[in-house]
Amino acid sequence: MAATRAYLDYNASAPLNAEARSAMIVALDVAANPSSVHAEGRAARRLIEDARRDVARLVNAKPEHVVFTSGATEAASTLLSPDWQMGRGTVRMSRLYVCEADHPCLLNGGRFPVAQLTRIGVDANGIADLGALAAALAAHDKADGLPLVAIHAANNETGVIQPVEAIAGIVKAAGGILVVDAVQAAGRISLDMSAPYADYLILSSHKIGGPKGVGAMVAASDLMMPKPLVNGGGQEKGHRGGTENLAAIAGFGAAARQALAGLNDVDVLARRRDEVETIIKTLVNDAEIFGTGAPRLANTTFFAIPGIKAETAQIAFDLAGVALSAGSACSSGKVGPSHVLKAMGYGDGLGALRLSIGHATSAEDIELFRTALAGIAARRTGRERAA
Repeated sequence: MAATRAYLDYNASAPLNAEARSAMIVALDVAANPSSVHAEGRAARRLIEDARRDVARLVNAKPEHVVFTSGATEAASTLLSPDWQMGRGTVRMSRLYVCEADHPCLLNGGRFPVAQLTRIGVDANGIADLGALAAALAAHDKADGLPLVAIHAANNETGVIQPVEAIAGIVKAAGGILVVDAVQAAGRISLDMSAPYADYLILSSHKIGGPKGVGAMVAASDLMMPKPLVNGGGQEKGHRGGTENLAAIAGFGAAARQALAGLNDVDVLARRRDEVETIIKTLVNDAEIFGTGAPRLANTTFFAIPGIKAETAQIAFDLAGVALSAGSACSSGKVGPSHVLKAMGYGDGLGALRLSIGHATSAEDIELFRTALAGIAARRTGRERAA
């Protein structure tokens, strides 16, 4: 039976995978509070600690350095703080440096005042200006506090992968702290917290096939942590208060196991993405695909069809049975110009379509996309002739 709809919006949210669903159902039958000391409570605690180990393995971190949150936005808001703890003492971050193409949860600065926020530009492919970053950090006055740098590992719109190792070297040389938003990168490229990479990672469950409403911040060491955003009963070693969302955390752990295994099949995704881009260039020969001059995630294509507004094309695809995005899905359903493309030098008004796939994307899904795009291209040609 032919597919009637194709879901090609994995960067917004990946479908819940079967393993995560099963883990959640098991956890839903565990009634106890994970902080309780009786046998039932210990059973609930085991589920959380098993998930913590699975999430840690995904990024080669120590389980004790994984702190569960309600999602990536909460993790970012916690980490982007001027006030940090080191043992019984405190450490001050006096300025936050972010990338112009970052996700809004970084770009907005978290708990930093606007006056303490510096934005670093990107080139035409969306790669951060490393020279500008190095110069900004060299001018940073550490007498007032340390520099905190936050950047995405892979862009949620273009899929462009940042040179995080090089950025880490610049930040370390300046005596700063590096927070990396790995929401789109996790499960799509290898991440290794045991190597000279980030001081802290931000992860999200629902981007890798787990449930929505749970994420994590992962530290490279236990040297220091930001002051908690959510205070409560001392859960998560005091780093994040509140009774843990047991079912969601269990699902996150199961999704992390599957995401780690899926790294072996990234080449399959890349071939399917290349197939999609061949279709786009064949049917719309003046289409522009963004970020192709830089390393990209194997699952992401960000493209514009000249003469058609992104929101108009998105609606046309939806009516034809294809679900994709016009940029980020994190703007309360609003569709508008891409701040990422603006940062890349494309001006204020340009919008584009983001197609993002996963291991469950089928040949039938791609064929449905081809049919839908052919119809959109034909209507565009008809309007041009009528004009």
